[in-house]
Amino acid sequence: MKIINIASNNSVWRGQDYYKEKKIKKYKKISDYEYEAIALGSDKNNYNVFLDIEHPRKSKCDCSHAKDKRIICKHIVALYFTIFPKEVDTFLKEVEEAQNEYEDYKGKLYNKTLKYINKMSKKELEESLVYILNISPDWFYDKFVREYVGFDVD
Repeated sequence: MKIINIASNNSVWRGQDYYKEKKIKKYKKISDYEYEAIALGSDKNNYNVFLDIEHPRKSKCDCSHAKDKRIICKHIVALYFTIFPKEVDTFLKEVEEAQNEYEDYKGKLYNKTLKYINKMSKKELEESLVYILNISPDWFYDKFVREYVGFDVD
């Protein structure tokens, strides 16, 4: 299991930023699977980071976010990316592929929806619109009426 698979999205993205900004000042390999480092935090403090790539949950950092917790913080992610820079490219490629898949899905869904709508009668369209507006939150209904009908609800 990779560090980035158990870290929060925020920690991964911030860790990637820290990697690019070279916030890992010193690191050393202490075994085949363990590393120690000094990371510069956003508050200009130095943090001690321990990375265990065999047992990622044993990784630690003494920053306020991760201290005494089993949290993978941005400093741990930055160390991981510093040691394994190809993992940054792999991560970014996976994100891009996921975004492309999502965009493709949205396009297909849009086209299917449009095809369905084009087959509906005027009465079916009216009934569907009223139904959607009735189950929508008030803010959506109000916005729809203001923007498409042209008057304030108040």
